Amino acid sequence: MTALRSIIMAFSLFSRIPMPMVDWSERNRRYMMAAFPAVGALIGACLWAWWQLCAALGFGVTLRSAGLTLIPLGITGGMHLDGLADVIDARSSYAEPAKRREILKDPHVGAFAVMGISAYLIAQFALFTELDARYLVSLACAPIISRCLSGYATVTFKKASSDGMLAAEGSTDARAAVRSILLGICGLVAAVMVVCDDLVGAAAVVVAVAELMWVRRIAEREFGGMSGDLAGYYLQMAELLMLVCIVFLGRLGTPWFW
Repeated sequence: MTALRSIIMAFSLFSRIPMPMVDWSERNRRYMMAAFPAVGALIGACLWAWWQLCAALGFGVTLRSAGLTLIPLGITGGMHLDGLADVIDARSSYAEPAKRREILKDPHVGAFAVMGISAYLIAQFALFTELDARYLVSLACAPIISRCLSGYATVTFKKASSDGMLAAEGSTDARAAVRSILLGICGLVAAVMVVCDDLVGAAAVVVAVAELMWVRRIAEREFGGMSGDLAGYYLQMAELLMLVCIVFLGRLGTPWFW
């Protein structure tokens, strides 16, 4: 029952999929982040299914790419893109960490956020138009990897404040178990990517981990620690960078030394 409640709560918070009501007590929330990758698994399955549907019906690359871009938005409601927008605005202010944290909480959207999100979606759409069907496994696995590592950050890295959703997620005695589950899932999915897509899958995972270390650095130096918005920022940037790896390395082919 604990696992089922964790999955229900993860989908209730991180997606727009209707879920049964559960008691949002701290006891029930303590393993919720361990179920976060399940949302990524659903997104990955939908991306794979959309690609197959487009192939079966003979849809063109434009409609296919538009669907690949919009499916994650439809499932998540854009909550992680909201974090990306807030962090872009805050970093563009070049203010002190305290002021940047205030900007993260501001419900208004600045010009830098609008430009950043527009550029992100255009880049993502363009990359999808160049994606090779040979790497559908890595495409489907990328949302799982990003959520494993984003969830790991929320329960491991230094927090920007002692209140808020992110602080609450990392405040229980179950953090060690959650970290182990997330790293275990990440390792299994990474292994699938390497076995199925060779160097392309391996490079995508390495880039996601490197981006996590970079976000940890800017979180501590520029914001005083991690927050929910920074976790969303990481998730979106990791998925974009993994897509860059899949597309570009897929075009270059496997080097002779691999």
